[in-house]
Amino acid sequence: MPLKTLDEYENLARAAHGHLCAGQILGLRMALYGVRLLELDDPAGKDRKRLVTYIEIDRCMTDAIGVVTGCRLGKRALKFRDFGKAAATFCDLERQRAVRIAARETSRQRAQERYPEIADKNQQQMRAYRELPDEDLFDIQWVRVAPPPEDLPGYKAPRVVCDQCGEGISFRREVARDGRALCRACAGDRYYTPL
Repeated sequence: MPLKTLDEYENLARAAHGHLCAGQILGLRMALYGVRLLELDDPAGKDRKRLVTYIEIDRCMTDAIGVVTGCRLGKRALKFRDFGKAAATFCDLERQRAVRIAARETSRQRAQERYPEIADKNQQQMRAYRELPDEDLFDIQWVRVAPPPEDLPGYKAPRVVCDQCGEGISFRREVARDGRALCRACAGDRYYTPL
C-alpha cells in the first residue's frame, strides 16, 4: 500500500475518526511529512515493522497519524506521551533514525491571513492546512529515540503476577518493592480509586 493522496487519506481519516476537522488534516500532513523525511514509501504496508510513532497529544490529529502510518496502540507501534503538544516523533527502527515534527504555533494565524473571507475557523484552517507548505506548518528536529526492547512491537517475555492484587503484568511493567513484584497500581501509580 504505497502512500495515497491527501484526499484518499482524508476519506480514511473521516471513517476512522467519525468526522473530518482541521486537526485531522494537520495530523495527516504531519504523518505524510514524517514518513517522507524517513524515506518510507509504504508505512502501513511493507515498511510497517520499521516504524514506531510517538504522539504527544490525545486529540484528533492522533487518529489521522495512525491512518497514514498504520501505527496502532494494539500493535505496540504507537506510543503516547502526554505532553499536550501537537507533535509526533516518527522512528525508523531499521535505520535507527527519528524525526520529531511539531505544529507551528503560527499555523492558525497563517490560515487566518490566507483565508480571511472564511468565517468558520475550522473550515479556514482545513483549507489552509491542505495547501500550506510543510515548512509553514511544521518545525522538524532530527532526534535519537532508543526504546527499550520491552517497548518494541513483537516483544515476548514471561508475565509476572502482582504479589498484592494477583493480576498479570506484561512487558516488564512490574515494580520491585521489598522483594515483591507489584503492578504499578498497587505500587501507588493509580489513575483510579477502588470503591
